[in-house]
Order: sequence, then C-alpha cells, then structure tokens
Amino acid sequence: MAEKLRFGIFISQLLPIPQMIEQCQFVEALGYDSVWIGDQFYNPLRLNDPMWEPWTLLAALATQTTRIRLGTLVTVFIYRNPALVASQALTVDHISNGRLELGLGAGFSPKDHLMTGSEVWEPHERVGRFREAVQIVDRMLRNEVTTFEGQYYRVRDAVLSPRPIQKPRPPLTLGVTGPVAMKFAAANADSWNTPDISVAEYSTGERISAQQALESCRRRQEAFDKYCVTLGRNPRDIRRSLLIGYAANAPTDSLDAFNEYVGRYREIGINEFIYFWIPDDYRDVLANRIAGFDRDMVERVAIEAIPAWRK
Repeated sequence: MAEKLRFGIFISQLLPIPQMIEQCQFVEALGYDSVWIGDQFYNPLRLNDPMWEPWTLLAALATQTTRIRLGTLVTVFIYRNPALVASQALTVDHISNGRLELGLGAGFSPKDHLMTGSEVWEPHERVGRFREAVQIVDRMLRNEVTTFEGQYYRVRDAVLSPRPIQKPRPPLTLGVTGPVAMKFAAANADSWNTPDISVAEYSTGERISAQQALESCRRRQEAFDKYCVTLGRNPRDIRRSLLIGYAANAPTDSLDAFNEYVGRYREIGINEFIYFWIPDDYRDVLANRIAGFDRDMVERVAIEAIPAWRK
C-alpha cells in the first residue's frame, strides 16, 4: 500500500439536504479525499430533528459531486438484509462512477433495534451477524451468483448484476474495535477504521485524555498487526483509518494541534484521518461528547496543513 496520507470529513446528516449537498461540494472543492456519513435510525441529540437514511443520501451526494470518494462510517445490519446492502452498494458504485467506500460495522445502539422492531442482540450474536453479513456482501459484489448458508443469514443463488465499476468490488472499510471483530477485519478488510477511543471506552461516558487515546490506539494497532501476521496478511496492505473527535482535547481548533496530532498518529501506523464537521447549531449540544471542525477549520486545514503532509 502507498504511504500517502488521506484526509476525510464526516458530515453529520442532521441538516437540511440542500445544506448537506453544499457541505459535500465545499469539502470536494477543497481537495479532501473523502466524505463520510453515519447510520443511525434516529437523531440521538434531538429526536425531532433530521436524521437522513445514509444510502439514499449517498446516492444524492454522488449525483452532486464528481471526484470525492463517498462512504458510510458505518452501515449496520440491524435493519438491513446483507443482500440488500450489496445491491445498494452496487447501485451507488455506479451512480458515483466508482467512488464508493463501503464502510460496514456491527452497530451498538439498542434504540436502533427497538425503533425498527428488532430484538436487541447480545454481543456474541452481534459479532456473529456482522461476520456473516460482511461475507455475503463481499461475495455478492465479487461473484455473479452467490449461495451462503450461515447461522443468521442465508442466500441461495443470489444474482447481482451488473458488475461493480471498482474491481473486484468497492473497497471494504470495516469499523470495529473488539478483538473478535478485529481478527475478522484483519482477514477481510481493505481498510480498518477505528475511532480515537474504543467503543468500550466511549460507553463509560467519560472523555479520556489525548495521551490515553493515543496509547489505546497504539495498543489496538499492535494487536491488529499481530492478527494480520497470524493470518498471513501483510499489515501494511490494510489502510489504517481513524475517526477523530471522541477523546478529550481532540485537535480541532488549531493548525499546530492538527499537525502535531497527525504526526503522532502517523508514527503508530495511521494513514487516513477523518474529522467531524460539527454544524453550528449542534456545537453546544455536542460540547462534552464529540469535538469537530467548524467551517473555518475545514477550510484552513485543507489549504494550510494538508498539502505539506501530502508531499
């Protein structure tokens, strides 16, 4: 894998769609590599505010952009059959002319289950469903006909046509932090995404320090390397992607902090950095939960900092 660093922006689907399109076009014009959106059924901050469905939104964004890559961090299978996810991915891959980044994860929000009529899965079932679902999506995008018989999901003679624009399929980003799912990602991912703190750390409700987050990420990177070697994969063949903003003192308000952060995380193997763009109306709401760029920092980082890292 080339060592070139990649930089992306996570735009939260809490805004009117014309505003989200404008944000995506703004990020593209600045030269960022990618735009990402999430996948929750509801707005956890203000229940009556928007929360757009990601795959429909990705299709819209694909028609309004020309260069930037588009993806989900991450699509979950709580309310989607994996064969349908494969079909959605194929469709957006064609709408975008081969710019899809296929991000998949296990999900963890009980409300997503309850609001959509699904029983809340125990951890072992959640991981088991994730593993089977990813295999189905992968095989259907690679093959013209797929049959899969698992404990949770089954497809028989599933046909997916036409073939994806990207070969052998859109690149697969698996967003996981637990050891069992990380081992699976080491065997199957083109890119492994982790937040700057683990799901377990985030679940405590406490913001861990920047140094604690760095050491936690370092341990996860080292464990992932070992999984890759055990499975016979070169660890450097898998992109290391970081979603930034959960740890305290995340570097979102100065160029010096941004550059120092990228340097530290590059040393431990990260080669893709994804930052939240927090809407102005939500900055106070998210102040103690997630840190992110405002519009000015999105622009300043792209113009004044990123070019030096790409040399």
